[in-house]
Amino acid sequence: MEKLNGKIAIITGAGKGIGKAIAIAYARQGIKVCCIARTLIDIESTVNQIKKLGDDAIAIPCDVTNYENLRAAMQKVFERYGRIDLVIVNAGTDCEKLPVDELNIEEWKRVIDVNLNGAFYTVKAAIPFLKRNGAGKIITIGSGMGHKGKADGAPYSCSKAGLWMLTRVLAQELSEYKISVNELIPGPVNTDMGNDSMKDKKSAFSISGEWVKAPEDIIDLAVFLAGQPDIGPTAQSFSLMRRDV
Repeated sequence: MEKLNGKIAIITGAGKGIGKAIAIAYARQGIKVCCIARTLIDIESTVNQIKKLGDDAIAIPCDVTNYENLRAAMQKVFERYGRIDLVIVNAGTDCEKLPVDELNIEEWKRVIDVNLNGAFYTVKAAIPFLKRNGAGKIITIGSGMGHKGKADGAPYSCSKAGLWMLTRVLAQELSEYKISVNELIPGPVNTDMGNDSMKDKKSAFSISGEWVKAPEDIIDLAVFLAGQPDIGPTAQSFSLMRRDV
């Protein structure tokens, strides 16, 4: 494991759930955390919790579906800290549970725009700064539904499948710069975004033997991936699910 103290991390969707848990966990490792989300009050809450621990963090309100917003956010981080070492692509949204022929086209566009386009914009804005370091890490927060789709969940499944492919392509493109790109699949996690899925008796939340987690159950794997050596794993998917995907 590399030393994490003093590293600079950007985490999208850091105001709630998994993103917030990872932000606090990273701060406890001595990482300076830059929390990004649309809702300022949420990321300010995360930052305040981190500062109470005596650690360093900043809040930058930003919509991941707006590339120019993201470019400006990355520049702010670089101007403050002089580098970017870690990018956690976590911002995401769930979808309406409907078959394709009943799905509203605007719902399809909304989910793809946040989960896939937002991820693309995030890494595109961050890569120039990671390259300056001569090393870095990108961790995408994926889903088992991106490896094996589920009926009535086309927008979410397709967005996460695209994110997994983006992860693999980026790993190839960035390997010469010692920038690793890996996917972390949490499996079912009890968050605000998962509320609708929890009501679905056919969802992962109802599978016998599955591990339904709290956001804090994700942090050990997130810290493990952040601490891998520059020559370590890339283009890999690390899953906390207990079922075959």
